[in-house]
Parts: sequence; C-alpha cells; structure tokens
Amino acid sequence: MPPITELTRIEPIHLQRLERQGVLTTGLLLEVSETRTRRQTLADQVAATTNDVLAWRDEALLLNLASFGAAEHDLFGYAGLDGLAAILAVDLGTFRARLVRAAGQLGVEPPADLVSETWWEQARTLADA
Repeated sequence: MPPITELTRIEPIHLQRLERQGVLTTGLLLEVSETRTRRQTLADQVAATTNDVLAWRDEALLLNLASFGAAEHDLFGYAGLDGLAAILAVDLGTFRARLVRAAGQLGVEPPADLVSETWWEQARTLADA
C-alpha cells in the first residue's frame, strides 16, 4: 500500500494529524474510513470534514490500482483524473484518450491499451465493492 504522503488532495495539517492517529498508508486510510460512521469519526479526530475524508478515499483508491506508481499518479493528475470518481465518470474511450493526451503533453509514453483498460475496469470493480 502506498504511503499516505503520496496523496495530493490532503493538506499538510491533516496529513500530520492522520499520521498521529497511526494512519500511515492509503490502505489504512481506506480501512478506517470504510463506513459513514468511521468517516465521521476520522473527520472529527483530524478536524476535517467528511467531504475531505471522501476526497482522500477517492484518491487512495486510485493509488491502489494495479501497476500504479508515482509516474502514473502524475499522468492521471495531468489528465484531470484525480481520483476513482473521475475514472468512473468517463467511458473507456474517453479515459484512454485523456491518458494519451496527457502523456503527449508530458512527453512520456502513454500506457498500453491493456493497462489502461485494466485500470478502468478495476475502478469499476472497486466502486462496486
């Protein structure tokens, strides 16, 4: 599981408070914010809103896609895909096109079609879980 420090949608003060609570990885964040009650409790513990916690969860789910690392996180951010919800909002063709366009703008090789399709399908599987 990626460290929580890889989340870009979290303010430093909340990051510090989460770390003090022992939430050091995205997997732990997902676990402690799994239900509405847990999200509210976590929000209260770190002086955030439940919407903040939902945004962190959304990005944490993104970071937990297979074969996903820092370079892919940058690519997705550049493509405007900052979380799982952004992937769920587009069809596969649009998803691929946005990744290819972002890769071109960044001057990097776009992900293979099979890889991008796997990410797109994983996002749907995670949303259904």
